[in-house]
Amino acid sequence: MTSKTKRATIYLEPELHRTLRLKAVQMERSISDLVNQAIRDSLFEDSEDLAAFEARDAEPDLDFEQVLLDLKKRGKI
Repeated sequence: MTSKTKRATIYLEPELHRTLRLKAVQMERSISDLVNQAIRDSLFEDSEDLAAFEARDAEPDLDFEQVLLDLKKRGKI
């Protein structure tokens, strides 16, 4: 851990804590490292989702019923 880390108290379910502790030992990493990586991964995934939404922002909104009628008309459903 670096000197610039922040301390936080989190409460884990006992079985989750046990599993996390075992994984940390197996991977030769600290629980803090694993938790930090999991949070980093989750936030990165969220940022990818937001970028995808922004990229599609200019697409037109489609009426669900109209899409169904069109698909039926074209024999797709």
